[in-house]
Amino acid sequence: MMKSLAGEIDFGRQTGFGPLGNPQGSGIGTFSTFLSSAIGLMTIIAIIWFIFVFFIGAIGIITSGSDKQGLETSRKKITMGITGLVVTVAAVFIIDLIGVILGFGDLGILNLESLFNQISQ
Repeated sequence: MMKSLAGEIDFGRQTGFGPLGNPQGSGIGTFSTFLSSAIGLMTIIAIIWFIFVFFIGAIGIITSGSDKQGLETSRKKITMGITGLVVTVAAVFIIDLIGVILGFGDLGILNLESLFNQISQ
C-alpha cells in the first residue's frame, strides 16, 4: 500500500525565512523598525539635499555679480531648500502630535508595534 506524499508532510509546522517567518516573533515589530529606519533615512537625505541646495544657491549669489535674474534664482533655491527642510522635520512632529492627540500614548503613532498591541487588546 502506497502512502500519499501529502499524508507524510505536516503543513502546519512550516515556517518562512528570516524574522517575518518566525512564529514566536512579531512581524509588526520588524515592519515598525523598517518604517522608523526609512523615515530616519529620508530625513537624513532631506538634510543632505538642503545642504547641497543651500551651497549651490550661495555660490549662485556670489557668482551672480550684477545679474539680477541670477541673484533672484539663487535666492529662490535657498528659500525652497529651507522650506523643504522645515516641512520634512515638521512632518515627523505633526504625525507624532496627531498620534498623541488621538490617544496612541507617549510613543505616538509612528511606533507600530505598540499601536498594534493597543488595537488588539
